[in-house]
Amino acid sequence: MSFRVRFAAEDLLRCRFAISPLREIQGAIRTLSRPDRHGYHLPWLRQVRSVAAGLDLAPVRLLAPENGYGPDFLHPLPEVPLAALEDELAAVRATPPELAREQIGAALAQTPGAAQSRRGRAMQDDPAGTVRQLATLFEHAWAALLAPHWPRLRAVLEADVAYHARRLADGGMQRLFTGLHPKLSWSDGALTAEGHPAPAPPGADAGAARSAAPGGAAPGRGLVLVPSVFFWPEAGSAFDPPWQPTVVYPARGIGGLWAGSVPAASTALVRLLGANRAAILTALDAPTTTTALAHRHDLAMSSVSAHLGVLRDAGLLASRRYGHQVLYERTPLGIAVATGGLI
Repeated sequence: MSFRVRFAAEDLLRCRFAISPLREIQGAIRTLSRPDRHGYHLPWLRQVRSVAAGLDLAPVRLLAPENGYGPDFLHPLPEVPLAALEDELAAVRATPPELAREQIGAALAQTPGAAQSRRGRAMQDDPAGTVRQLATLFEHAWAALLAPHWPRLRAVLEADVAYHARRLADGGMQRLFTGLHPKLSWSDGALTAEGHPAPAPPGADAGAARSAAPGGAAPGRGLVLVPSVFFWPEAGSAFDPPWQPTVVYPARGIGGLWAGSVPAASTALVRLLGANRAAILTALDAPTTTTALAHRHDLAMSSVSAHLGVLRDAGLLASRRYGHQVLYERTPLGIAVATGGLI
């Protein structure tokens, strides 16, 4: 089926991107459960296999069936472009116990027998304790599984935001959604998502369901776009009130995420520009942020900024600002120099 939501003019002004570390650790836990479906992450899976064995991830898995409803309180919407895990977990911990009990029960109902199991009964009997347990579990999983790799993941996510923000600035919503994901499209002021949206809790208010029906509207609520490294290859969407409409989509660059090296600069280019500037220019085969380049080349942000400034002043790079991001790309002259056309 297709899921279609029409946006008013004020919604377009509230379209924004956000990066969520909490969603990434949740996606990483899901990837651990189904390694056969996530070939891009095999190098990461091999690295974390031993530490993952020491984590009790059963509570998260019990409440997050792959194709069913998961508690909404576990997915607080990031309020800033790059959320801090601590802030997201603080929002989780602030969940009212009665709301947590209701959503935990709805999630357990997706798995036959889960609500009647010993763990399931304990979760429902002590929802406040379950919320604290889950938040602490996410903290431990983050430290063990993602914290050592976060600079690499963040660089990919920030580069994705910068790329798509440029497409939005250049061509509006239609250009943005052309290429964001094969199952997402934009036409006549409406977003269409092929397939099913994120599941709503069983027994959800009928009015909420109608607001998300094909052809429904989301007046004034805007749209949040959340790139993800681990939620791949599908895109997920949620439009039910009171949540702001949200789309979680696979970030660009996942295929090379765990690559161990960058293209080597030619000897002639190193003599001309110096080792670091030559390496940056050679590897800059797609528009990229300073953060991504610093991580890729294992250099300080200040050093990368200085090198980028020199390359830009020489006419080899161009830069554009999109919101809080600055995206760097090679000029035609830079491409010619990097590929040996002028050396």
